[in-house]
Amino acid sequence: MPELPEVETTVRGLRPVLEGARVRHIEPRRGDLRRPFPAELRQVMTGAEITALGRRAKYGLIHTDRDQTMIFHLGMSGRWRVDPGELLVHDHLVIDTEAGRRVALNDPRRFGSVDLWPTAELDAFPAFAALGPEPLGPDLSAKWLKEALAGRRASIKLMLLDQRIVAGLGNIYVCEALYLARISPKRAAGNISLARLERLVEAIRAVLLSAIEAGGSSLRDYARPDGELGYFSKQFAVYGREGQPCGCGGTVQRYAEGGRSTFWCPACQRS
Repeated sequence: MPELPEVETTVRGLRPVLEGARVRHIEPRRGDLRRPFPAELRQVMTGAEITALGRRAKYGLIHTDRDQTMIFHLGMSGRWRVDPGELLVHDHLVIDTEAGRRVALNDPRRFGSVDLWPTAELDAFPAFAALGPEPLGPDLSAKWLKEALAGRRASIKLMLLDQRIVAGLGNIYVCEALYLARISPKRAAGNISLARLERLVEAIRAVLLSAIEAGGSSLRDYARPDGELGYFSKQFAVYGREGQPCGCGGTVQRYAEGGRSTFWCPACQRS
């Protein structure tokens, strides 16, 4: 599933094409993805100026001058294709601008979604209502984590995947951040010191920024809007490296928790 860096990379790739553009035509080429396209999508978006693009957690935001924002989620395998030479069978939503540019939302598995929501009320969008702070924003701090995790006996790995604690973090980047911070993924979240949480916040930001710079991680079907594959997977320190050597001399191990695989090095992630 595309995670925060992949969505951020997607938004940055769409920005030069769509920001400031006026929509000449928008065409849903089927009735639904994970759920139906908004019935008013054509009416709202046709003729609208796209004023800005942004991201909230793992959702992309396309703001318009109609005081409506188009919210998209890439699901398991979705991606936007920029100026495709021809439309493919899984290009389920197509946007044409008055400047002659075209973007197509391609989603073979149809687990993605497209919604419309009043821009001024985005915080009330159901998927956003209970989200924690953005990991790259100023509201995420060691103090916030200390208070949010107080008394929690669940592992720090599971707590970081809880979107109410930090918005947008996924399995790959939690494994990598915990490794960089040298914190055991098995450690009870409520028992981590403020100093270690400060180290963790820095690690989360460093891992995400490196992934965004690399264009994300090309797992399964993910590619950037320009068609290029992200290469952060070549930089993984622990994720997917079970049985391989760690730089500390230890060996990367894997265990399952909460339905997900956790990769870590017991030799250097002791705290």
